[in-house]
Amino acid sequence: MQTVWLTGAEWLAVLRIGLGLWWLESWRHKDRKGWFERGTGIAWAADVAAKHRWPQVGKGFDTVVAPRPRLMAYVVVYAELCVGLGLVTGLLTPVALAGGLLLNLLYLVLMIHDWAEQGQNAMMALISLVALLAMSWQTWSLDSALGLFP
Repeated sequence: MQTVWLTGAEWLAVLRIGLGLWWLESWRHKDRKGWFERGTGIAWAADVAAKHRWPQVGKGFDTVVAPRPRLMAYVVVYAELCVGLGLVTGLLTPVALAGGLLLNLLYLVLMIHDWAEQGQNAMMALISLVALLAMSWQTWSLDSALGLFP
């Protein structure tokens, strides 16, 4: 598909790179000292999960996250960095898109009661899905240069 300025594949790459920059900004502005040393991010999520309208969310949080809060803080924070770098460079792009989609969906479920919080995550999830289904790694990516994911 040809458009006025870029091809369709190039526009998909722009979308993928923009999403990657969005993830990197999320990582950049995160208070890592608070997350890692004071446990603020996981403590906030524990409070939300405990009050969640779906009891399964609280039970899942208590089973997976609560026993290992420091590890989970590192997983969340560095997953954002890895997703962002993967999308910007186009390295392991399908993995980065699926990981980002999973992070967004987990947050959407956690914050289901507060739709004011959901706009950003819904848009990021939608872009991830479009970029994944349209195979946005075929242009301007290390995946393409290395012949990965043809």
